[in-house]
Amino acid sequence: MKKLSEIITKLLSLKNKKINISSVKMDSRKIEKDDVFFALNNGKNYIEDVLKKGASLVICDDKKWEGHERVKVVEDTLMTMQEIAYEYRKELSVKVIGIVGSNGKTTTKDIVYSILSTKYKCIKTEGNYNNHIGVPYTLLQLKEDDDYAVVEMGMSNKGEIKVLCDIALPDYGIITNIGDSHLEFLLNRENVFIEKSEIKNYVDSKNLILFGDDFYLKNLEGIKVGFGENNNYIIKDYIETEKGIEFQIDNEKYYFGMNGKHNCINASIGVTIGKKLNLSTNEINEGLKNCVVTPMRFQKIEKNGIKYINDSYNASPVSMKYSLETFNNVYKNISKIAVLADMGELGNDELKYHIDTIEYALSLDIEKIIILGKIMKEASNSIENKEKLIIAETKEEIKNIIRESFSDRIILLKGSNFNHLWEIME
Repeated sequence: MKKLSEIITKLLSLKNKKINISSVKMDSRKIEKDDVFFALNNGKNYIEDVLKKGASLVICDDKKWEGHERVKVVEDTLMTMQEIAYEYRKELSVKVIGIVGSNGKTTTKDIVYSILSTKYKCIKTEGNYNNHIGVPYTLLQLKEDDDYAVVEMGMSNKGEIKVLCDIALPDYGIITNIGDSHLEFLLNRENVFIEKSEIKNYVDSKNLILFGDDFYLKNLEGIKVGFGENNNYIIKDYIETEKGIEFQIDNEKYYFGMNGKHNCINASIGVTIGKKLNLSTNEINEGLKNCVVTPMRFQKIEKNGIKYINDSYNASPVSMKYSLETFNNVYKNISKIAVLADMGELGNDELKYHIDTIEYALSLDIEKIIILGKIMKEASNSIENKEKLIIAETKEEIKNIIRESFSDRIILLKGSNFNHLWEIME
Protein backbone atom coordinates (compact mmCIF):
# COMPACT_ATOMS: atom_id res chain seq x y z
CA MET A 1 0.00 0.00 0.00
CA LYS A 2 2.66 2.42 -1.16
CA LYS A 3 0.28 5.28 -2.03
CA LEU A 4 -1.46 5.07 1.33
CA SER A 5 1.91 5.16 3.06
CA GLU A 6 2.87 8.27 1.11
CA ILE A 7 -0.44 10.01 1.92
CA ILE A 8 -0.21 9.24 5.65
CA THR A 9 3.41 10.37 5.78
CA LYS A 10 2.58 13.66 4.07
CA LEU A 11 -0.69 14.48 5.88
CA LEU A 12 0.67 13.65 9.31
CA SER A 13 4.14 15.12 8.70
CA LEU A 14 5.81 11.95 9.90
CA LYS A 15 9.55 11.90 10.49
CA ASN A 16 9.74 8.28 9.36
CA LYS A 17 9.30 8.61 5.60
CA LYS A 18 8.96 4.86 4.99
CA ILE A 19 6.01 3.24 6.74
CA ASN A 20 5.27 -0.33 5.81
CA ILE A 21 1.51 -0.84 5.70
CA SER A 22 0.05 -4.32 5.54
CA SER A 23 -3.53 -3.20 6.21
CA VAL A 24 -5.60 -0.72 8.22
CA LYS A 25 -7.45 -1.83 11.35
CA MET A 26 -9.78 -0.43 14.02
CA ASP A 27 -10.03 -3.64 16.08
CA SER A 28 -7.00 -4.15 18.33
CA ARG A 29 -7.70 -7.89 18.51
CA LYS A 30 -7.07 -8.27 14.77
CA ILE A 31 -3.76 -6.40 14.58
CA GLU A 32 -0.90 -8.08 12.73
CA LYS A 33 2.62 -6.98 11.87
CA ASP A 34 2.86 -3.69 9.91
CA ASP A 35 -0.82 -2.81 10.33
CA VAL A 36 -1.88 0.81 10.84
CA PHE A 37 -4.23 1.13 13.83
CA PHE A 38 -6.78 3.93 14.27
CA ALA A 39 -7.47 4.12 18.01
CA LEU A 40 -11.12 5.18 17.87
CA ASN A 41 -13.30 5.39 20.99
CA ASN A 42 -11.94 2.96 23.59
CA GLY A 43 -9.29 1.75 21.15
CA LYS A 44 -6.82 4.06 22.91
CA ASN A 45 -6.93 1.63 25.86
CA TYR A 46 -5.25 -1.03 23.73
CA ILE A 47 -2.42 0.93 22.13
CA GLU A 48 0.26 -0.84 24.14
CA ASP A 49 -1.06 -4.26 23.03
CA VAL A 50 -1.23 -3.09 19.43
CA LEU A 51 2.39 -1.93 19.47
CA LYS A 52 3.51 -5.25 20.96
CA LYS A 53 1.78 -7.05 18.09
CA GLY A 54 3.90 -5.12 15.60
CA ALA A 55 1.71 -2.31 14.31
CA SER A 56 3.76 0.01 12.12
CA LEU A 57 1.76 3.09 13.19
CA VAL A 58 -0.93 3.99 15.71
CA ILE A 59 -3.05 7.12 15.14
CA CYS A 60 -4.79 8.43 18.25
CA ASP A 61 -5.81 11.62 20.11
CA ASP A 62 -4.39 10.59 23.50
CA LYS A 63 -1.67 13.09 24.33
CA LYS A 64 0.11 10.73 26.73
CA TRP A 65 1.54 8.99 23.66
CA GLU A 66 3.10 12.19 22.34
CA GLY A 67 6.64 11.57 21.10
CA HIS A 68 6.39 7.78 20.69
CA GLU A 69 8.14 6.75 17.47
CA ARG A 70 5.25 4.57 16.26
CA VAL A 71 2.35 6.67 17.55
CA LYS A 72 1.05 9.84 15.89
CA VAL A 73 -1.10 12.00 18.17
CA VAL A 74 -3.75 14.07 16.35
CA GLU A 75 -6.54 16.40 17.41
CA ASP A 76 -9.35 14.09 16.28
CA THR A 77 -8.72 10.46 15.28
CA LEU A 78 -11.95 10.06 13.29
CA MET A 79 -11.54 13.29 11.33
CA THR A 80 -7.97 12.26 10.53
CA MET A 81 -9.15 8.86 9.29
CA GLN A 82 -11.79 10.53 7.11
CA GLU A 83 -9.24 12.94 5.64
CA ILE A 84 -6.74 10.17 4.89
CA ALA A 85 -9.47 8.02 3.29
CA TYR A 86 -10.60 10.94 1.11
CA GLU A 87 -7.07 11.66 -0.11
CA TYR A 88 -6.37 7.98 -0.71
CA ARG A 89 -9.60 7.54 -2.67
CA LYS A 90 -8.67 10.51 -4.91
CA GLU A 91 -5.27 8.99 -5.69
CA LEU A 92 -6.65 5.66 -6.87
CA SER A 93 -8.17 4.79 -10.24
CA VAL A 94 -10.84 2.67 -8.51
CA LYS A 95 -14.50 3.35 -9.34
CA VAL A 96 -16.76 3.73 -6.30
CA ILE A 97 -20.36 2.48 -6.36
CA GLY A 98 -22.38 4.11 -3.59
CA ILE A 99 -25.56 2.37 -2.39
CA VAL A 100 -28.24 4.24 -0.44
CA GLY A 101 -31.89 3.54 0.36
CA SER A 102 -34.29 2.74 3.17
CA ASN A 103 -34.31 -1.04 2.67
CA GLY A 104 -32.20 -3.59 0.84
CA LYS A 105 -28.86 -1.75 0.87
CA THR A 106 -26.84 -4.57 2.39
CA THR A 107 -28.29 -7.34 0.23
CA THR A 108 -27.90 -5.18 -2.90
CA LYS A 109 -24.30 -4.47 -1.90
CA ASP A 110 -23.59 -8.20 -1.54
CA ILE A 111 -25.23 -8.92 -4.91
CA VAL A 112 -23.43 -6.14 -6.81
CA TYR A 113 -20.09 -7.16 -5.31
CA SER A 114 -20.60 -10.83 -6.20
CA ILE A 115 -21.63 -10.03 -9.77
CA LEU A 116 -18.76 -7.62 -10.44
CA SER A 117 -16.24 -9.98 -8.82
CA THR A 118 -16.77 -12.47 -11.67
CA LYS A 119 -14.85 -10.06 -13.92
CA TYR A 120 -13.24 -7.34 -11.82
CA LYS A 121 -11.16 -6.95 -8.66
CA CYS A 122 -13.50 -5.53 -6.04
CA ILE A 123 -14.00 -4.79 -2.37
CA LYS A 124 -17.25 -4.12 -0.50
CA THR A 125 -18.43 -2.70 2.78
CA GLU A 126 -18.15 -5.47 5.34
CA GLY A 127 -21.04 -6.09 7.71
CA ASN A 128 -22.82 -2.87 8.60
CA TYR A 129 -19.80 -0.53 8.33
CA ASN A 130 -21.90 2.02 6.47
CA ASN A 131 -21.62 5.22 8.53
CA HIS A 132 -19.15 8.10 9.04
CA ILE A 133 -16.69 5.59 10.52
CA GLY A 134 -17.40 2.58 8.31
CA VAL A 135 -17.25 4.32 4.93
CA PRO A 136 -13.74 5.79 5.35
CA TYR A 137 -12.62 2.52 6.92
CA THR A 138 -13.89 0.63 3.85
CA LEU A 139 -11.99 2.95 1.51
CA LEU A 140 -8.81 2.36 3.50
CA GLN A 141 -9.09 -1.37 2.71
CA LEU A 142 -8.59 -0.65 -1.00
CA LYS A 143 -5.52 -1.93 -2.82
CA GLU A 144 -4.01 0.07 -5.66
CA ASP A 145 -5.09 -2.46 -8.30
CA ASP A 146 -8.75 -2.70 -7.22
CA ASP A 147 -11.25 -1.90 -9.96
CA TYR A 148 -14.44 -1.25 -7.96
CA ALA A 149 -15.43 -0.46 -4.39
CA VAL A 150 -19.05 -1.28 -3.53
CA VAL A 151 -19.82 1.05 -0.65
CA GLU A 152 -23.00 0.96 1.42
CA MET A 153 -24.02 4.35 2.83
CA GLY A 154 -26.37 4.51 5.80
CA MET A 155 -27.87 7.44 7.66
CA SER A 156 -30.22 8.44 10.46
CA ASN A 157 -29.98 12.24 10.45
CA LYS A 158 -29.92 15.09 7.95
CA GLY A 159 -26.73 15.71 6.04
CA GLU A 160 -25.12 12.33 6.66
CA ILE A 161 -25.30 11.01 3.08
CA LYS A 162 -23.63 14.22 1.88
CA VAL A 163 -20.79 13.70 4.38
CA LEU A 164 -20.27 10.13 3.13
CA CYS A 165 -20.41 11.15 -0.52
CA ASP A 166 -17.90 13.93 0.13
CA ILE A 167 -15.48 11.29 1.42
CA ALA A 168 -16.19 8.48 -1.06
CA LEU A 169 -16.79 10.57 -4.22
CA PRO A 170 -18.98 7.90 -5.89
CA ASP A 171 -18.77 7.33 -9.64
CA TYR A 172 -21.97 5.27 -9.67
CA GLY A 173 -25.02 5.54 -7.43
CA ILE A 174 -27.78 3.12 -6.49
CA ILE A 175 -30.96 4.11 -4.64
CA THR A 176 -32.90 0.99 -3.61
CA ASN A 177 -36.11 2.67 -2.35
CA ILE A 178 -37.57 5.37 -0.10
CA GLY A 179 -39.31 3.98 2.99
CA ASP A 180 -40.26 4.83 6.54
CA SER A 181 -36.87 4.33 8.20
CA HIS A 182 -35.51 7.12 10.45
CA LEU A 183 -38.80 9.00 10.72
CA GLU A 184 -37.97 9.68 14.36
CA PHE A 185 -35.38 12.16 13.07
CA LEU A 186 -36.57 12.97 9.54
CA LEU A 187 -40.34 13.17 10.28
CA ASN A 188 -41.67 12.11 6.85
CA ARG A 189 -40.81 10.24 3.66
CA GLU A 190 -40.27 13.48 1.73
CA ASN A 191 -37.34 14.28 4.00
CA VAL A 192 -36.05 10.71 3.71
CA PHE A 193 -36.16 11.13 -0.08
CA ILE A 194 -34.30 14.46 0.05
CA GLU A 195 -31.54 12.92 2.17
CA LYS A 196 -31.20 9.60 0.32
CA SER A 197 -31.26 11.25 -3.11
CA GLU A 198 -28.29 13.47 -2.18
CA ILE A 199 -26.14 10.95 -4.03
CA LYS A 200 -27.60 12.18 -7.35
CA ASN A 201 -25.51 15.35 -6.94
CA TYR A 202 -22.30 13.31 -7.14
CA VAL A 203 -22.90 11.02 -10.12
CA ASP A 204 -23.98 11.51 -13.70
CA SER A 205 -27.61 10.46 -14.28
CA LYS A 206 -26.42 7.79 -16.72
CA ASN A 207 -24.60 6.20 -13.76
CA LEU A 208 -27.50 6.45 -11.29
CA ILE A 209 -29.56 3.26 -10.91
CA LEU A 210 -32.98 3.53 -9.28
CA PHE A 211 -35.90 1.30 -8.36
CA GLY A 212 -38.27 2.91 -10.85
CA ASP A 213 -41.53 1.70 -9.26
CA ASP A 214 -40.84 3.71 -6.11
CA PHE A 215 -43.22 6.68 -5.74
CA TYR A 216 -40.36 9.08 -5.00
CA LEU A 217 -37.72 7.68 -7.33
CA LYS A 218 -39.78 7.22 -10.50
CA ASN A 219 -39.40 10.89 -11.46
CA LEU A 220 -35.66 11.13 -10.79
CA GLU A 221 -33.41 11.14 -13.82
CA GLY A 222 -31.43 7.93 -14.02
CA ILE A 223 -31.48 4.29 -15.13
CA LYS A 224 -34.68 2.78 -13.76
CA VAL A 225 -35.34 -0.88 -13.07
CA GLY A 226 -38.64 -2.37 -11.88
CA PHE A 227 -41.83 -4.18 -12.84
CA GLY A 228 -43.59 -1.18 -14.42
CA GLU A 229 -43.54 -0.36 -18.12
CA ASN A 230 -41.96 3.04 -17.44
CA ASN A 231 -38.62 1.45 -16.51
CA ASN A 232 -35.50 1.19 -18.66
CA TYR A 233 -35.06 -2.39 -17.47
CA ILE A 234 -38.36 -4.21 -16.93
CA ILE A 235 -38.56 -7.26 -14.65
CA LYS A 236 -40.75 -9.95 -16.22
CA ASP A 237 -41.82 -13.55 -15.51
CA TYR A 238 -40.97 -13.34 -11.81
CA ILE A 239 -41.37 -16.78 -10.18
CA GLU A 240 -40.93 -17.92 -6.56
CA THR A 241 -39.63 -21.38 -5.69
CA GLU A 242 -38.40 -22.82 -2.39
CA LYS A 243 -34.87 -22.48 -3.76
CA GLY A 244 -35.21 -18.78 -4.59
CA ILE A 245 -36.46 -16.69 -7.49
CA GLU A 246 -36.39 -16.65 -11.27
CA PHE A 247 -37.01 -13.60 -13.45
CA GLN A 248 -36.26 -12.08 -16.84
CA ILE A 249 -34.77 -8.78 -17.96
CA ASP A 250 -34.36 -8.04 -21.67
CA ASN A 251 -35.52 -11.62 -22.46
CA GLU A 252 -32.59 -13.06 -20.49
CA LYS A 253 -33.28 -15.40 -17.54
CA TYR A 254 -31.73 -14.82 -14.13
CA TYR A 255 -31.75 -16.88 -10.94
CA PHE A 256 -31.14 -15.85 -7.32
CA GLY A 257 -31.14 -18.05 -4.24
CA MET A 258 -33.20 -15.80 -1.96
CA ASN A 259 -36.95 -15.43 -1.85
CA GLY A 260 -39.13 -12.37 -2.06
CA LYS A 261 -40.17 -9.68 -4.48
CA HIS A 262 -37.86 -7.28 -2.66
CA ASN A 263 -34.92 -9.58 -3.33
CA CYS A 264 -35.95 -9.81 -6.97
CA ILE A 265 -35.66 -6.01 -7.06
CA ASN A 266 -32.25 -6.14 -5.32
CA ALA A 267 -31.03 -8.79 -7.75
CA SER A 268 -32.38 -6.82 -10.73
CA ILE A 269 -30.42 -3.77 -9.63
CA GLY A 270 -27.36 -6.02 -9.59
CA VAL A 271 -28.20 -7.28 -13.09
CA THR A 272 -28.61 -3.69 -14.31
CA ILE A 273 -25.23 -2.49 -13.10
CA GLY A 274 -23.66 -5.73 -14.32
CA LYS A 275 -25.01 -5.10 -17.82
CA LYS A 276 -23.86 -1.48 -17.65
CA LEU A 277 -20.34 -2.60 -16.78
CA ASN A 278 -20.21 -5.04 -19.70
CA LEU A 279 -20.78 -8.36 -17.94
CA SER A 280 -22.45 -11.18 -19.88
CA THR A 281 -25.66 -12.92 -18.79
CA ASN A 282 -23.58 -15.96 -17.81
CA GLU A 283 -21.22 -13.86 -15.69
CA ILE A 284 -24.13 -12.12 -13.98
CA ASN A 285 -25.86 -15.43 -13.23
CA GLU A 286 -22.58 -16.80 -11.91
CA GLY A 287 -22.37 -13.83 -9.56
CA LEU A 288 -25.96 -14.29 -8.42
CA LYS A 289 -25.36 -18.01 -7.85
CA ASN A 290 -22.23 -17.45 -5.76
CA CYS A 291 -23.54 -14.47 -3.80
CA VAL A 292 -22.91 -14.73 -0.06
CA VAL A 293 -25.46 -12.50 1.63
CA THR A 294 -24.78 -10.88 4.99
CA PRO A 295 -26.54 -13.04 7.65
CA MET A 296 -30.05 -12.46 9.02
CA ARG A 297 -31.64 -11.48 5.70
CA PHE A 298 -34.40 -14.05 5.13
CA GLN A 299 -31.81 -16.64 6.10
CA LYS A 300 -32.99 -20.26 6.22
CA ILE A 301 -31.66 -21.96 9.35
CA GLU A 302 -32.43 -25.24 11.09
CA LYS A 303 -31.65 -25.36 14.83
CA ASN A 304 -32.51 -28.22 17.17
CA GLY A 305 -34.79 -29.70 14.54
CA ILE A 306 -36.78 -26.46 14.14
CA LYS A 307 -36.82 -24.59 10.81
CA TYR A 308 -36.43 -20.81 11.03
CA ILE A 309 -36.43 -17.95 8.55
CA ASN A 310 -34.13 -15.46 10.27
CA ASP A 311 -34.90 -11.99 8.90
CA SER A 312 -34.09 -10.25 12.15
CA TYR A 313 -31.22 -7.94 11.25
CA ASN A 314 -33.52 -4.94 10.97
CA ALA A 315 -37.10 -3.93 10.31
CA SER A 316 -39.21 -1.09 8.96
CA PRO A 317 -42.89 -1.04 7.92
CA VAL A 318 -41.87 -1.72 4.30
CA SER A 319 -39.45 -4.55 5.07
CA MET A 320 -41.95 -6.10 7.52
CA LYS A 321 -44.55 -6.28 4.76
CA TYR A 322 -42.05 -7.64 2.22
CA SER A 323 -40.91 -10.33 4.66
CA LEU A 324 -44.41 -11.39 5.68
CA GLU A 325 -45.61 -11.42 2.08
CA THR A 326 -42.66 -13.55 0.99
CA PHE A 327 -43.05 -15.91 3.95
CA ASN A 328 -46.74 -16.36 3.13
CA ASN A 329 -46.21 -16.92 -0.60
CA VAL A 330 -43.18 -19.21 -0.49
CA TYR A 331 -44.59 -21.52 2.17
CA LYS A 332 -48.13 -21.85 0.85
CA ASN A 333 -50.17 -24.67 2.40
CA ILE A 334 -47.46 -25.19 5.05
CA SER A 335 -48.09 -24.54 8.75
CA LYS A 336 -46.11 -21.48 9.79
CA ILE A 337 -45.62 -19.07 12.68
CA ALA A 338 -44.37 -15.45 12.61
CA VAL A 339 -42.52 -13.85 15.51
CA LEU A 340 -42.73 -10.05 15.14
CA ALA A 341 -40.93 -7.55 17.38
CA ASP A 342 -40.70 -3.78 17.73
CA MET A 343 -39.46 -1.50 14.93
CA GLY A 344 -37.31 1.50 15.85
CA GLU A 345 -36.91 5.13 14.70
CA LEU A 346 -40.47 5.56 13.38
CA GLY A 347 -41.31 8.84 15.12
CA ASN A 348 -44.74 10.01 16.20
CA ASP A 349 -46.66 7.48 14.11
CA GLU A 350 -44.80 4.44 15.42
CA LEU A 351 -47.92 2.96 17.04
CA LYS A 352 -49.89 3.23 13.78
CA TYR A 353 -47.11 1.45 11.84
CA HIS A 354 -47.07 -1.39 14.39
CA ILE A 355 -50.87 -1.75 14.28
CA ASP A 356 -50.77 -1.85 10.46
CA THR A 357 -48.06 -4.52 10.57
CA ILE A 358 -50.01 -6.76 12.97
CA GLU A 359 -53.20 -6.35 10.93
CA TYR A 360 -51.37 -7.25 7.72
CA ALA A 361 -49.83 -10.32 9.35
CA LEU A 362 -53.24 -11.43 10.61
CA SER A 363 -54.67 -11.17 7.08
CA LEU A 364 -52.24 -13.79 5.79
CA ASP A 365 -52.28 -17.58 5.95
CA ILE A 366 -50.10 -17.67 9.07
CA GLU A 367 -51.26 -19.89 11.91
CA LYS A 368 -50.12 -17.75 14.86
CA ILE A 369 -48.46 -14.34 15.24
CA ILE A 370 -46.23 -14.11 18.30
CA ILE A 371 -45.43 -10.51 19.20
CA LEU A 372 -42.69 -9.12 21.40
CA GLY A 373 -41.89 -5.62 22.60
CA LYS A 374 -43.47 -2.64 24.28
CA ILE A 375 -44.82 -1.01 21.09
CA MET A 376 -46.06 -4.27 19.57
CA LYS A 377 -47.86 -5.04 22.84
CA GLU A 378 -49.47 -1.61 22.90
CA ALA A 379 -50.45 -1.98 19.23
CA SER A 380 -52.15 -5.31 19.98
CA ASN A 381 -54.66 -3.45 22.18
CA SER A 382 -56.18 -2.01 19.00
CA ILE A 383 -56.68 -5.42 17.41
CA GLU A 384 -60.25 -6.66 17.77
CA ASN A 385 -59.81 -10.32 16.83
CA LYS A 386 -56.86 -11.61 18.85
CA GLU A 387 -57.47 -15.30 18.16
CA LYS A 388 -54.25 -15.71 16.14
CA LEU A 389 -52.18 -13.43 18.40
CA ILE A 390 -49.81 -14.57 21.13
CA ILE A 391 -48.33 -11.79 23.26
CA ALA A 392 -44.98 -12.74 24.77
CA GLU A 393 -43.01 -10.90 27.44
CA THR A 394 -39.56 -12.38 26.81
CA LYS A 395 -37.57 -14.27 24.18
CA GLU A 396 -37.23 -17.15 26.63
CA GLU A 397 -41.02 -17.40 26.74
CA ILE A 398 -41.11 -17.49 22.92
CA LYS A 399 -38.50 -20.26 22.90
CA ASN A 400 -40.69 -22.34 25.21
CA ILE A 401 -43.86 -21.64 23.18
CA ILE A 402 -42.13 -22.79 19.98
CA ARG A 403 -40.61 -25.91 21.55
CA GLU A 404 -43.82 -26.98 23.27
CA SER A 405 -46.40 -26.16 20.60
CA PHE A 406 -44.85 -25.29 17.23
CA SER A 407 -41.59 -27.23 16.83
CA ASP A 408 -42.86 -28.77 13.57
CA ARG A 409 -43.74 -25.39 12.00
CA ILE A 410 -41.61 -22.98 9.96
CA ILE A 411 -40.86 -19.92 12.10
CA LEU A 412 -40.26 -16.39 10.75
CA LEU A 413 -38.24 -14.04 12.97
CA LYS A 414 -38.66 -10.36 12.05
CA GLY A 415 -37.93 -7.22 14.06
CA SER A 416 -35.39 -4.44 14.49
CA ASN A 417 -31.85 -5.40 15.42
CA PHE A 418 -32.11 -4.22 19.05
CA ASN A 419 -34.59 -7.04 19.80
CA HIS A 420 -31.89 -9.70 19.21
CA LEU A 421 -34.55 -12.09 17.91
CA TRP A 422 -31.87 -14.52 16.69
CA GLU A 423 -31.37 -15.48 20.35
CA ILE A 424 -34.66 -17.40 20.10
CA MET A 425 -32.83 -19.99 17.98
CA GLU A 426 -30.07 -20.58 20.55
